Amino acid sequence: MAPAPARPWRTARLGLVCIGLAAAVATPALAFFRPDRAIQVATGLTARTLCSETFISGLDPSRVYAESLKPTGGFGLLGHRLHYQVDRGAKEVRADWAGMFHSRAVYRGAAGCQLWRGAGPATPAPDLTPYDAAPDLPEIAGPGLVAPASPALAQALDRMFAEPTQGPPRYIHAVVIVKDGRVIAERYAPGIAIDTPLFGYSMTKTVTSALVGVLVGQGRLKVDAPAPVAAWRGAGDPRGAITLDNLLRMDSGLAAEETDSGFDPTSRMLYVEPDMAGFAARARLKHPPGTVWEYQSPNTVLLSRIVEDTVGGHEADALNFARTALFGPLGMRTAVLETDAAGTPVGSQSLLASARDWAKLGQLYLNDGMAGSRRILPQGWVAYSHRSTLGSAYGAGLWTNQSTDKNAFARVTRGGMPADAYFASGHLGQRIYVLPSQKLVIVRMGVTHQPGFDIQGDLRLIRAVITATGGDAPAP
Repeated sequence: MAPAPARPWRTARLGLVCIGLAAAVATPALAFFRPDRAIQVATGLTARTLCSETFISGLDPSRVYAESLKPTGGFGLLGHRLHYQVDRGAKEVRADWAGMFHSRAVYRGAAGCQLWRGAGPATPAPDLTPYDAAPDLPEIAGPGLVAPASPALAQALDRMFAEPTQGPPRYIHAVVIVKDGRVIAERYAPGIAIDTPLFGYSMTKTVTSALVGVLVGQGRLKVDAPAPVAAWRGAGDPRGAITLDNLLRMDSGLAAEETDSGFDPTSRMLYVEPDMAGFAARARLKHPPGTVWEYQSPNTVLLSRIVEDTVGGHEADALNFARTALFGPLGMRTAVLETDAAGTPVGSQSLLASARDWAKLGQLYLNDGMAGSRRILPQGWVAYSHRSTLGSAYGAGLWTNQSTDKNAFARVTRGGMPADAYFASGHLGQRIYVLPSQKLVIVRMGVTHQPGFDIQGDLRLIRAVITATGGDAPAP
C-alpha cells in the first residue's frame, strides 16, 4: 500500500470495504463499484497478513487482527461476517465474508506466506541458499539488547513508546538507533524481540531498487533502456518506451492507480491476482512515460519480475539472488521475502525482517552502497535513488527531502529533519531514516493508524536523537 510520505499531513487509510458496502446498498451503482471485489480484497488482506505475522513474526493472530486490520477503514462494517481461521497444523490461514469471497494464505517456510486460491496444496517452497559466509557489513550490535547510551536517548524512546492520550494508539513495535555504524539505543514492544521479523510493507520497494542496482552494477540491466517486459514488445505498443528508470521512479505513465479503495488496480493486484506482474503488465498507458509522477506499486512488482527473469526466471533464482547479493552480505539473516502464486517476489511490500536488519539496509545506504570493503550498490546508486523525480518527494525507491515538494519542505522547515535526509517508508509507519550529515540511521516499526502514520512523532524522535548525539537539530 502507498506509504504516508506521499500524503504526509492527512490520514492514510485503506477504506477497502466502506465503499463496497455502500455500493451494495445503492443498487444502480453495483455495476460500477463491484462490492464483491472490495470484499475479496479484504479477505485476501486478512489471510495474508495473519499468515505472515503468525508464522513468520510469531505474533498472536488476535493481536495482529486487533492492531493491524480491525482499525482499517471499512473493516468495522464487515462485522461478525468476516471470519478467519488459523490452522497451525497445516500452517495456513483462511478468511471469508459470510461464507463467501474465500482467501487462503499458506506458510512455506523460508519463502514465507503465499496467497493461494483453491483447496489443493500450495507449490512446495524452493531450496534456498544457506548463509555460510560471514557478512561483509560490520556487525552493528552484539547479541544482547542495547540500552540507551544516554538519559536523553532513553527519554526520547520513552516519549516514542508512550501512547497518546487522545486519538488512535501508535502501537510502536520497535525503534533502533544507529550512530557511526553501531546501535546506541533500541527498544521493543512486549512480544517483539531483537530477531522478530517485522513487515516492512513498502520499505520492500527500497530492497527491490537495491536488487536492480546490483544488476545494473553487474552490467546486466540498464536504467535508461526499455524495460524488458514481453507484453510491451509488440510493434507500435506505446508502453515499449517505458524504461527501467520510469518504473523505479514511478513516472511510467501506466494506468495502475493506487487509491486503497479496494476497487483500484493495486488492491486487486496485491490481494486477488495470482500473477501480480502479469496483471500489472496489462495496464494501459495513460501518460507519456517520464511526464507525470504517480505512486503505484505495480511499477515495483514489474521490477521484481524483471529481476527474477534476469537472474534465471524461477522463484528459487530470485530468492537466492536476494540472499546472496544483499541479505547475506549485510547479515540480514531474519529477512523473509514472500512471493505471489506465480513465484515472483512481491517486491512492492512483502519483505519481513527484524528492526536491526532493516537498520543494516539503512547503513548500506549511509555507506554509499558499501558493506565493509565490498561494494554492493554501484557508485552513484545511492544518490540516484534519492534524487527527486519530477519535483516530487520520491526518488527511485526512497523518499527524499532534496525536493521542492511541499511535503519535503515541511519536513525540513517545520519538522526539523535535515535537508540531506532520505528514507524508506511503508504502510502503518514502517520507516528507515538515513541522516548522512549526522551519521545516523533510525528505524521505526509500528502499527499506527494516525494521520500520516504519526510522521510528526517520528520528527520529534529525529530531533531528539540529533540533539542527544551532539548534533544541532533545527527547531520545528
